Formats: sequence, structure tokens, C-alpha cells
Amino acid sequence: MLQIVIPAFNEERRLPRTLRELRRHVGVHRGVLGRVEVIVVDNASTDATAEVARAASSAAMPVRVVRCDRRGKGAAVRAGLLATDAELVCFMDADGATGLDALEVAWRHLLLGADAVIGSRGLAESDTAARHCRTRSTGAAAYRRIAGRLLPGIADTQCGFKLFRGDLVRSVVTDLRTAGFSFDVELLVLLRAAGARIEEIPVTWVDVPGSTFVPARHGAGAFAELVRIAWSTRDLARPVPAGLAGLGGAASLSTMPVAAALPAGGAG
Repeated sequence: MLQIVIPAFNEERRLPRTLRELRRHVGVHRGVLGRVEVIVVDNASTDATAEVARAASSAAMPVRVVRCDRRGKGAAVRAGLLATDAELVCFMDADGATGLDALEVAWRHLLLGADAVIGSRGLAESDTAARHCRTRSTGAAAYRRIAGRLLPGIADTQCGFKLFRGDLVRSVVTDLRTAGFSFDVELLVLLRAAGARIEEIPVTWVDVPGSTFVPARHGAGAFAELVRIAWSTRDLARPVPAGLAGLGGAASLSTMPVAAALPAGGAG
């Protein structure tokens, strides 16, 4: 069984289309994916997010709603992952920005021995369509550079598609403390410290209008989260691929300008 966690804050407009497309995709690829359940985490929404999620439930693809009153994408994903019990667990964004063919590709990587498979817009084979302004693109590059010091060898920590072995991710997500947009970084650091084999796959990704990530409002917080992650995980072993040693640590992170901390794609 595969369970897909979708964090959602005020997503009554974008979520129905994502769930319709996901239901169609699951139906076509049932032979590979098997039984699929969706867990929508209503992250203290003030609109009809929970109602539209429940309305999308069907026998072919059950949709369950979990409420998370602590604001933040990281808090919502943590709540959703802890609500799972399946052998395979995925999380994806409510906007459906990542092409759903990533599901089958990631499944095959797990079958061949990976423990976690993450979508990456940083690979040459990826097909991405972004609408970011020049300033935000520069900030996103700076963010990736900082995250790369915590996770050497991983090109894109922030893409909103990741698939895991269920028991493994549930065992580490209890220690996840980052409630905001930088939670992916901490989760991957925890997985790597647990000895997980993490692999990146190219994806098709489209920047869907309506992102809840606002650079002026969330950029400084995302940077502060990275510094806290660096400090709190400083004693965890982070294997460094050959040729990437000597990239520095938490001390060097504190010299980066706050305005540069703009995650690529924001919530996804």
C-alpha cells in the first residue's frame, strides 16, 4: 500500500484539481502502485480545504483528512507522516507542481534498494518551468548553496515530492523540529544520519500560481531555520561525497545575508 501525504493551507481552489489528476493517474497505474490512500493535512485552514478534500474521497482512492493546528508546512508534513502506517509513504504539494510520473520512477528506485527518493529540479534531465523574478532566482540559488553544506551531494532539497520507506521515515520524523519551509533539509539530514540511501530523480515541474510562500514574509524565517538546523544537527554524521569536503558548517552559514534565504519554489 502507498499513502500520499498532501499538506494544505487554504487550498480549496488548487486541491480539487490535484486530487482529480492524482485519482486518474492512480487508476491508470494501479498495477504498479497498488492500493493508494491520500492523507490531506488541513494546516489550520480558514477556507473549505477540509471539505473539498473529503468530497474527493472514493473507493478507488480514499482521501482522509488530518487536522494540524500548528501552522507551517513542516508541521503539517510531520503530522501527516506520523498518521501513516503503509510500507511506502510519499508527500507531495497541493498545487500538483511535480509531474505524477515521478511516482512510478521513485517506486522503481525503492525497489532497487533506495530508502528515500526525492524529486529534483537541480538535475540536468529535469524539465522545469518557473516564473520567478531575477531577485528570487538569485535568492533560491543562495539557499541551495547553504542547504548543500548540510546535505553534500543533494542538488535540490525543496522540491515538493519525496517517497520513503514508511517504517524508516516514521522513525526519524518524530525528531523533526522545523515547522516551516526548511523542514525538508532537517528531514533529509535525519534520514542520512540514520543511514538511509537517498537518491534524487529528475522531474517535470511547473510553477503553479498561488504559492503560500511569500519571499518578503518567509525568506528570513527560512534562513533562520537553516541556521537552527545546522546547530541542532551538528553532532550528526553527514557523509560527504568525494570532492565535496571542506564546505564549512554552521559558522559559515551565519555570514549569509538574510535576503538570500529564498527556497526554490517556496512550498514546493
